[in-house]
Amino acid sequence: MLVRTALLLALALGLAACANGPRVGEIDPAFSAPYALGAGDRLRVVVFGQDGLTNSYTVDSAGKIAMPLIGAVEARGLTTAELSQAIATKLKNGYVREPHVAVEVETYRPFFILGEVNTAGQFAYVNGLTIESAIAVAGGFSPRASKTGAIVARNIQGKLVHARVPLWYPVRPGDTITIEERWL
Repeated sequence: MLVRTALLLALALGLAACANGPRVGEIDPAFSAPYALGAGDRLRVVVFGQDGLTNSYTVDSAGKIAMPLIGAVEARGLTTAELSQAIATKLKNGYVREPHVAVEVETYRPFFILGEVNTAGQFAYVNGLTIESAIAVAGGFSPRASKTGAIVARNIQGKLVHARVPLWYPVRPGDTITIEERWL
């Protein structure tokens, strides 16, 4: 009976803690939107037949890449396909007759993990990263960590959105993951 009471109390505390935010499983649909470029991403831009324009470019803190001939091109918030189109459009304006542009991400911006992990901080992003593997990269859970999920802050179309997610949830570059302290 004592164990049952403790479990009910823990459940009530957990629900109370979630009352002001989303619960695990109630993930904002915007979280599944295609990956949008941001400051710190390193891109490989290939302009077919134009070796002088083909190069690696880093998205700067203003969200732009600087290319020869056409200057600064807005990259923040765009997908790689949208950026390819934006570069091609600028090149058509008196520089290249029929530009064919391909953009791919060479190196993603880092992700951040805070809270109840052994080594909080900034870490390099790798493809296929989940919350659980991000925790492992950060040295694992601290002894006081809640192991039921995490809170992820993600910039979506210029707005910071938070979601409470399960440990199997995929991480994206630029995410900030917070591991909360458990109550019992």
